[in-house]
Amino acid sequence: MSNPVRILVADDHSVVRAGLRALLERQGRYRVVAEAATGEEAIAKAQEFQPDVAVLDVRMPGVSGIEACRQIVKSVENCRVIMLTSYAEDELLFAAIQAGASGYVLKRIGDNDLVLAIDRVSRGEGMLDPAMTATVFAEMRRANEAQQAVAFADLTAQEMAVLALVADGLTNRQIAVKLYLGEGTVRNYVSSILSKLGVANRAEAAAFAVKHNIRELVPPESETPSSE
Repeated sequence: MSNPVRILVADDHSVVRAGLRALLERQGRYRVVAEAATGEEAIAKAQEFQPDVAVLDVRMPGVSGIEACRQIVKSVENCRVIMLTSYAEDELLFAAIQAGASGYVLKRIGDNDLVLAIDRVSRGEGMLDPAMTATVFAEMRRANEAQQAVAFADLTAQEMAVLALVADGLTNRQIAVKLYLGEGTVRNYVSSILSKLGVANRAEAAAFAVKHNIRELVPPESETPSSE
C-alpha cells in the first residue's frame, strides 16, 4: 500500500478543521499531520511537518491564507496548496493563483468533490471550482485582447486593415483593389507599418500580425473601403 498523502488543515474555525479532518481521514489514503488556526501558524506547521498538501482557508486572522500560501509554496518543497473560501470572489481567485495555489474551491463543495480536488492536487494537477472556471477564462480572454491591442497600439485603423491583408498574403495591388485605395497609398501604408512595428519587410510584418492574432482584432467583414 502506498504512503498516505500527508495533509495540513488551516482554518480559524475549529469546527471546520474537525470536519475536514474527519472527512479526510475516513478515506484511508490521507493523514492529517497538523492543524492551524492562523496564517502564521499554518506557515510554521507546514515548515515543521512538511505536508504533501496544505488546505488553507482564504480568510484567517493575521497573515491571510493567500500570504500563507505564498510562503508555504516558497519554503516547503513539493507542498501543494488548496485554497478554501466561502465566496466566489474574482480578486481572491487571481491572488491565490499568483501566490502559487494549485487548487481553489468553494466551501460549499461536496465531500466527494473536495476529496477529488485533493487527489488531483496531490498528483501534481490543478483544481478549480467549476463555479469559477468561467471567470478565469474571461480574464484570460481580456488579458489576451489587451496584449494584442498593445502590439498594434501605434497603428491607425487603416494601417490595421492593410496589415491584416498583408498577413493574408495579398499584394499591394490586390490590397488597393480590395480597399479602394491607390496602389501608391497602399505602398505608403506598408512602409509606415514596417517602421512602426520595427520590422524589415512584409514577411516579418505578416509573421508579427499572425503571431499577435490580428484577425481577432480585424475580422474580414470589418474591412471597409477607404474614404480617401
